[in-house]
Amino acid sequence: MLVSEFGYELPEELIAQRPPEVRGTSRMMTLDRRTGAFADRRFAELPSLLRAGDLLVLNDSRVIPARLYARRGGLATQEKSPAPSGLVEVLLTEKLGGENEWSALVKPAKKASVGETLMFAGAGSDEIVLRAVVVGVGEFGERTLRFDAVEDFHAALERIGHLPLPPYIHRAKDAPDRAEDRERYQTVYSQPLGGVEERGSSAAPTAGLHFTPKILEELRAKGVEIARLTLHVGLGTFQPVRAERTEGIRLHAESYTISADAAESVNRARREGRRIVAAGTTTTRTLEHVAREAESRGAGIDEAFEAHSGSTSLFLSPGAEFKVVGGLLTNFHLPESTLLMLVSAFAGREQVLAAYAHAVEERYRFFSYGDCMLIL
Repeated sequence: MLVSEFGYELPEELIAQRPPEVRGTSRMMTLDRRTGAFADRRFAELPSLLRAGDLLVLNDSRVIPARLYARRGGLATQEKSPAPSGLVEVLLTEKLGGENEWSALVKPAKKASVGETLMFAGAGSDEIVLRAVVVGVGEFGERTLRFDAVEDFHAALERIGHLPLPPYIHRAKDAPDRAEDRERYQTVYSQPLGGVEERGSSAAPTAGLHFTPKILEELRAKGVEIARLTLHVGLGTFQPVRAERTEGIRLHAESYTISADAAESVNRARREGRRIVAAGTTTTRTLEHVAREAESRGAGIDEAFEAHSGSTSLFLSPGAEFKVVGGLLTNFHLPESTLLMLVSAFAGREQVLAAYAHAVEERYRFFSYGDCMLIL
């Protein structure tokens, strides 16, 4: 299919620049994927729309302050000037297997050749908090950085980093994020970092931003089972589409972890024929990837999910079969994005685009801080 078949017109003023004043008060469109019928509701109605016995699966990855600003201080700079110069924006996208190594997007990329040193200080300070050397170069501004060892890397990020808000959320150049973003661009159930868990996400699993402790408790009281897995959001989720046809799209791999409890919850729900509802496209891709891996090794439905960590680059577009997910909670996505293609694979392109046209007409709020859809 042509990527252009997933385009739609969106007035810029409908792109949400801030979260709703109160978490959990977003609008929510429901879409029946069998009939294409949709209705305008509120997210607070979610417990009444799911049924007892449903398994709701959440992605509990925590967003890290992955946007950093550095000055150059390495070989490439020293050849031209003895003093560090040139502000460089760095977005950390994935913790790699090598010690203290991260994949990153660097802008402008031409200022980060192999051997260049990047020095990171806090705003208004000359104190160097982190230092990294560029050890690898990829396409479209991708770089591999090796950081000097520090006692607590994530504490350093919290001190000097900014939340990686997407480019369609506009903030002042001297204030890339706000105190409000630190709280609201994070799910209420995100797991703390430190110890074994040291990666984190470079973008929020945005369908989860709507949940509140109260709504989660109402879901449990309704008899909805809740399980959590972890997929660290990176390039595979938000990279721009550069292919003309969906067949040419290849996603970057993103790492995930499924606990023994989550694996057993999914296996039991499938065994008992209960509906599994995924909160977000990241959760969906993880569940569907693991099911495909299990099927390829001949695992039965009772043993398809096991506790493990891995990575997925699964791309779902119209024609894909969904082996696990029977319901999807998701935000409204960018035109011609892989996320919109996944939603279209689940509910049908024509039906999804019709629902999006209605959302535009009814002035829904779009993208990360916007409203959501429940597709059943």
